Amino acid sequence: MRRGKAPSSRRAEIMHIYRCYAPGGKELTAKSLLEFLHKEQIEIAASERTAEQMIDKYEIHEKARQERTMTFEGFLRFMESKDCSIFNKEHTTVYQDMEQPLCHYFISSSHNTYLTGDQLLGRSHLFAYVSALRKGCRCLEIDCWDGPDLEPVVYHGYTLTSKILFRDVIVTIEHHAFEDLKYKILIKNKKIGLLQDNVLRTGTDRQGEVGECEESEDEESEEETPKRKKHFSKSEKTVEKKQKKKITVAMELSDLVIYTKSVKFISFSHSSGNQKFYENTSLGENKARKLARNSGCEFALHNSRFLTRIYPAGSRTMSSNYNPQEFWNVGSQLVALNFQSLGLPMDLNNGKFQDNGGCGYVLKPHFLRTNETGFDPNCLQQNFKPVYLLIKVISGYNLPVPKHSKGINPYVRVEIHGAPADNCRKQTDPVKRTSLNPRWDENMNFAIQVPDLVLVRFVVKDQNSILSDDFIGQYTLPFTSMKKDSSLHPIFILTAAPWLIPQDVRRVLSTKQESAMLNTV
Repeated sequence: MRRGKAPSSRRAEIMHIYRCYAPGGKELTAKSLLEFLHKEQIEIAASERTAEQMIDKYEIHEKARQERTMTFEGFLRFMESKDCSIFNKEHTTVYQDMEQPLCHYFISSSHNTYLTGDQLLGRSHLFAYVSALRKGCRCLEIDCWDGPDLEPVVYHGYTLTSKILFRDVIVTIEHHAFEDLKYKILIKNKKIGLLQDNVLRTGTDRQGEVGECEESEDEESEEETPKRKKHFSKSEKTVEKKQKKKITVAMELSDLVIYTKSVKFISFSHSSGNQKFYENTSLGENKARKLARNSGCEFALHNSRFLTRIYPAGSRTMSSNYNPQEFWNVGSQLVALNFQSLGLPMDLNNGKFQDNGGCGYVLKPHFLRTNETGFDPNCLQQNFKPVYLLIKVISGYNLPVPKHSKGINPYVRVEIHGAPADNCRKQTDPVKRTSLNPRWDENMNFAIQVPDLVLVRFVVKDQNSILSDDFIGQYTLPFTSMKKDSSLHPIFILTAAPWLIPQDVRRVLSTKQESAMLNTV
């Protein structure tokens, strides 16, 4: 090559592609690069101007840029960039219909948003709200309690979690939530009376006035919050039971609740006949899981009309998370997770809401928005024809190696998360003792029944022991957001680009570093 020969050990598989389009040791012309974009990358809309823009962006040699050509170094930079990501560029902006009813969207939701640690002794911090909002979260939780001098505080009630001021939480949300929301906020809370009662109270002074309403959360009192022990007689138990049915709510707060009034879930038939369009229910994961498995069709039908929030069981004191996919499968919109806890559930959540420009709202598939299909994820109908997915895992480069390690034995696992019939995983063989440029060249075939629900997760692990393999990195995206060729056969070249390893920097931060980050907010 005219400007120096690249080492043969440096991405030989990419060098092979380069030589196919730049034969005879010549450099890649804009026309040849365009041919590559059309044939290999399936960038049908690309023009010669597109190719020239890629040359200007990635070519490091001035003379090559002037001649509108690309050297191997420029081509390698291009291949290792986000412009060659498997994620469809068209999905990096808001492209879905955003004018449908709220119940027609999956909405990125957090549980006990203020916590940075466990549910009993963990630290409450404003950074948790900042972090969640930056990740596209659109449903925040603020647990308000009376503090000193009637100053409201936020913390996990009846526990030893630290407290932060409600006023500081609101200011933090204001600073980080209004680039796109245009000051539109829905407050989900218990409400006194009906929506039309608000109209009758419009213009009147309700300051200091309170009222009573029925306790609405389905399992909050039994599963969500650890309670202090109480000792009372049989007659006192009867009084206690009656008192639980009514709670006091400030009228000013009640009137702020418009489209998201919390009501108790009784049954799907009761909701069908009695629930208002502006009312929503909350279900603990255990009850929701039983409903999803035993009454999947009814659950999906319910969620086509009403909002449903799912929250983690109270037994998850260490802030672990359930798998959100099982509740997305029945169309639950507000599947709340502990955003501070890393792992598979949050990887799936981040991957799902990467779609639609990362705005935090993803339009549900048509069969989860209508009452005509009778969709049940546990019993798929014949009209769902499988889509066949072929993934070729080619190679990787510059994978991180733990300190004091003599090397890693990396392998790639591809996981399919969706309807129960689609859940599966396949993996490559490990490559011994290499992190610089591991080469797998393995094909994986998948038959997918419900592609609109599927998330594809690529996981890189180090096979280093019999008991467990170390996590290196992962990348998750919706199947519908994958770049596809005309045969629906995506080709995946594994890299260590920022979008793959690691997705959350806190995977590699020490405790001191993380504490320093929290203290800067």
